[in-house]
Amino acid sequence: MSSPSALNNPVAALQFRISAAYGETEVLHNVEGRIEPAEIVALVGLSGSGKSTLALSLLRLLHYRGGKVTGSIKIAGREVSGFAEREMRAIRGKLIGYVPQSPASALNDRLRVRTLLAETWHAHAAEPAPTGFFASLLESVQLPADPAFLERRAGGLSAGQGQRLLIALAIMHKPAVVLADEPTSALDVITQAAVLRLFADLNRTSGVAMLFISHDLLSVASIARRVEILHEGHIVESGPPETIFHSPQHAFTRELVKAIPRGLSQ
Repeated sequence: MSSPSALNNPVAALQFRISAAYGETEVLHNVEGRIEPAEIVALVGLSGSGKSTLALSLLRLLHYRGGKVTGSIKIAGREVSGFAEREMRAIRGKLIGYVPQSPASALNDRLRVRTLLAETWHAHAAEPAPTGFFASLLESVQLPADPAFLERRAGGLSAGQGQRLLIALAIMHKPAVVLADEPTSALDVITQAAVLRLFADLNRTSGVAMLFISHDLLSVASIARRVEILHEGHIVESGPPETIFHSPQHAFTRELVKAIPRGLSQ
């Protein structure tokens, strides 16, 4: 997971080389990655390939699932692999944003939108948010910024609105990189497309780097500059989307591409 621009920009948004295990069972095997500022990289793999383990490892949360991570994790040049949990709480949301799969499980459905925004702001800032900041943030993710929406409870939002709110919370503090873990898998096809366009727009306008984790090769390839194929805990192939689609080298990648309905990957 590397990029030619790395030679010109020595400080990556995210750089890692890790292994991860649950007990004696190793799930990630010396997986290495580097994402440049403003770059979108897609990591694609099937269920059980280690995608969720990688996401939790990079966020330094795997120990809550009984896992152990070894190796190096650098966010905006800062080595965080040895950080205590207190130090990592200052990093999550500030240097690395996180967009999980489902708003229903990630948002407290009883809290109002304004409360979720305020709590996320004060997690990394003592002073009040600037006037109009939340309105601008909501507008940037194509959500209404009127008082009525701010008073809505998270449980009353549609799936698409909830996912956009999660994205707003993830980018609030302008992190170096956003980690999106299957953020469209719980959405209908039309809403999936809208959320993917939103990620692409945010990347273009804000320059935030993104690691987009998914099982869906076709959808993530539409926004990624580079695609990494994760299979059985290893990165088995890496390249631009057009190369992955038209000249896959690894047997597993060829099977992934073959499974796409004819004509969609052209």
